[in-house]
Parts: sequence; C-alpha cells; structure tokens
Amino acid sequence: MAAIVQRVDSYSSDDTDDTLVDASSYRRRLERQLGETEASYFLPSRESGVNDMYLHLGFRAPSGIMKRGRVCSAWATLRLKHPLLASKVKMHDYDDIRFVYLAPDSVMDALESADASLEYRSQSKDEMIDAYLNGPRTLSNERLSHLVISQQPAQDGSETLDSASNLQNFDLLLCATHFLGDGMALHNFANDFFTLLASDRTDEDLESMLTEEWYGRWGAKKEDSALGLPSSLEDRLPPVADGRLHRAARRVDFENSQAKLVGGHSFPRRPGNARKTVVPTVSIDPERTKLMLKKCKAQSVSISAALFGIVNIAWAKTCDRNWELPIMMYSALNLRPVLTASKAFNDSYWYLAIGYFNVVLPTFIPKSEKEVEKIFWHRARAAKNQSTSAAKSPMLVSRSIEMARKRGQQARCWAREDDEKERGTWKAPPPPPASNQVASRPPSAALIGLSLLGNLDGIYKHAAFPKIQMHTLTTGSRQRSGGMLLFGYTFAGKLWISLGYDEAGFDDQVERFWGNVLTAVDTLLG
Repeated sequence: MAAIVQRVDSYSSDDTDDTLVDASSYRRRLERQLGETEASYFLPSRESGVNDMYLHLGFRAPSGIMKRGRVCSAWATLRLKHPLLASKVKMHDYDDIRFVYLAPDSVMDALESADASLEYRSQSKDEMIDAYLNGPRTLSNERLSHLVISQQPAQDGSETLDSASNLQNFDLLLCATHFLGDGMALHNFANDFFTLLASDRTDEDLESMLTEEWYGRWGAKKEDSALGLPSSLEDRLPPVADGRLHRAARRVDFENSQAKLVGGHSFPRRPGNARKTVVPTVSIDPERTKLMLKKCKAQSVSISAALFGIVNIAWAKTCDRNWELPIMMYSALNLRPVLTASKAFNDSYWYLAIGYFNVVLPTFIPKSEKEVEKIFWHRARAAKNQSTSAAKSPMLVSRSIEMARKRGQQARCWAREDDEKERGTWKAPPPPPASNQVASRPPSAALIGLSLLGNLDGIYKHAAFPKIQMHTLTTGSRQRSGGMLLFGYTFAGKLWISLGYDEAGFDDQVERFWGNVLTAVDTLLG
C-alpha cells in the first residue's frame, strides 16, 4: 500500500511546517530543512568533504569489550537516540536542502544500518588520521557519520599493562560531517559510547537495550507531536523582535561590530599544490600541566586565553613586517548555554551550535625577554576580556542570527559559482562603477583560527568506564587548500596543542611559527 504522507508540527519560530512523516507500518520518514549555519557548512563540503570532522581516541581495553557485535549494538543504540547520525541529505536547490531520516523498520534493520557505517582496521593512529584527512572522502550525502576501530599489535611493554590484564591497545575514529554537529556533540557522544561499551551489561543486555530503544521510539504508535528531528541553531536561539525596524537595527549593529575587526597579518600561501594536511601535536605531562594551570590562575586567565597570547608572541617573533598593524585571530563560540530547549527528540545533543568571535592584539613586542613575559600576560588578559565580551554581549543572539544569515548567503553564492564553473557557464560579474566604490577600509585579515576546547576531562567521565584507559585524543577536520587551525585542550590530565594545516599550501614560515609556539609555551607558561 502506498505510504501515507502527513505533515506534523514544525518547531520553527514562525510556525511554518517543514517536517514530513511517512507513516507506513513502522516505517517513518522525517525531513527538515537545513538551517543557515548548517547550509553554510554543507555547501562547501559537497566536492571533497571540507570541514568533515573527526575525533580520534587512543585507549587500552579488554579485547572482549571491543568485539564487533558489542560495538555495533552500542553504535546502533546511539544512532537511534541521535537520528541525525543516521540521516541523509537531499539537495533540491540552493535554498532547499533537507535532512532525511528513514526510521529503521526493526531492531535488525537498525543493526544492519549501524554495521554498514562501522569499520574495523589494523592501522596506526597516524595512518588512520592521514587517510581521513588526505585520502578519498569517507563521508557523503548518504553517510553522514562513520565509526572506525583499529587494533595494532603491541609494539612494546607500554602497549599492554600485563598479560594477565588482557588490556589491548585500540584506536577509535569517529567521523561526522560538520553540519551535523560540533565538537561538543563529538565529545559527549564518545563519552556515552564508552560508558555503554565498558558497562557491566552483557552483550545480550546491550541487545535488549537496543530493542527497548527501538520499540520505545518506533515500535509503538506515536503521537505526531513526538516526532521530529533535532532543530537547527536558528530555531533554537531565543526569539528576538522581528519587525522591519528591528531587523534593520540588527544589521546595522552587526555591520558596525564587523567593521571594528582589524587585522594586518596572514601566512603567505603557495597556491596550486595538491592539499596535504598534517597535524603536529604535542602533549605536556600532568605535573607540568598542573603548574601551567596554576600559573594561569595566578594571572587571572584560563589556558585558552593564554593560548591566544602564545600565538600572538610566536607570530611576533616569526614575522618581519607590518609591526604597526594588529594580529587578528578567530575562534568558535559555544552557543549552547543561550539556546532554548528543543521539542523534538530533546535528549539529542547532535546539532550545530557555534557562533564566531575574534581576538585582536598588537603585534609589536619589546626586545627584553623579561618585558615580553609581562606583555604576554597582559595580552592574555586582553584576549580573556575580548572573549568574555563576545560571550556575554547583550547582542549575542541578534549578532548570531545575522552571522548565520550572512554565512548562508555567502555559501549559496560561492556554491552557485563553483557549480557554474564546473559546467563552464560562469561569467565574472562586471566591476562596480568607480562612483560606487567604497573608500578603502583597514585590512581585516585573520592570521589563524583557534579551536580551544577547554578541559575535556570534564566531559569524559573516566570513572564511569574504569575498564577503559584513555591516553590519547586528537581532533580536527578535513581542510580546504591553505587551511590552518590550532587546537588546545586538556585531556587525561595533559595539556595538548596541535596545529592542523595544509603543508603544501604554505612556505616554511609555518614551521618557524610552530617552533616559536612551542618555545613560547615552554618559556612563558613553564
């Protein structure tokens, strides 16, 4: 019998209706439109997976915990709880891009779907990450998430605690498109996954949990109000006055805030080479990390604010010009604290909830190393103040709305241009008349982006999975040519700093800068 398609309540603020349900037997089809921020990440990803995220975790565990059947049950259960992971994307037009979720017909259907996105390998951590970043794209519009487990034979005694413990070394790679969610979603998911996997539940218990999860969601008749996909960022933001004058005022405020962003430094690029992303990473032992955190606290800054200062000093020691112009760095802003609760599948944290802010600091530094240390802490406090100002601004919601709108428009414009170039139909727009050209503005180049994840040991509840001993975490995304992002976080008691960048897209100035970053960490943070 043909499926009966009916509309159910939408959760957008304007009461428009864009969630579809296909109710035939147990099979249901849910759809919703991508929000502006999601679209701004989806459109650039189409060709080669730009911004596809990964989370690598290295850990030791009993081999029985990591059997494929047990892993698949846990993976399938969480894909039911977080349906965007098991969704697809359909693009009908630049303004009509949709998540599509086909609910599994049965528990076996849920297991088979999860198993199709689960892979076991025998690769090292570096091989896994390199293949993901530089090889063919792992994800696609049909597969928005993927889980890889790798087990390597022990190289020496450090890889296993002892033969009696039966602890083996494993690597996990969790892959997801960025328009599905953000770093907080990745880490919360990994914590839940390991909590399930390392629990005292038997394999049969996990299968029973999966059955209960499926039946609770899809095995019984549901009211329409219970159906839906996690809402977009824009639908989760608190409502703002939306009259014509209010919209005009929002846009004026947004443009004025953007006009204040001045930056005169960027890394020289080498165009034309095939992209080759590398991720040099350092970790600092727990004792030194504690001392660094104590030093930062004494200076009234977080380690995140200090890393802005580290980058500032490192670049000042790398560059040889434009000292009079400031350095601008950009970073993501976690918007989850200001969002309203979702009505649909409200136990899911898999959604994209980031805004953006910039830190602008002077470039010039004194010659005296003692004076450099004073300047460093002063600039770290300035970075803290700028970060706090962005997060606590009364205009945060309205500026986030305008930023989402701008990014969505830009992404659609660039996507059309890319597609027309691919078809050979693109024509460059004519230059504006001289009378319409605006007066020259100060430069607004950003040197680098920083992804500062904070203390990840606050997310990973290690005590909840004592059978698993985590020791390594690396994260990042597939980049476009000439991409660069610096990561900083604490995990397993250690401070980790990594620089993901296109090795083929820059000259050796990046290597000098990275060396200066590590030197600055040693000398200024201790």
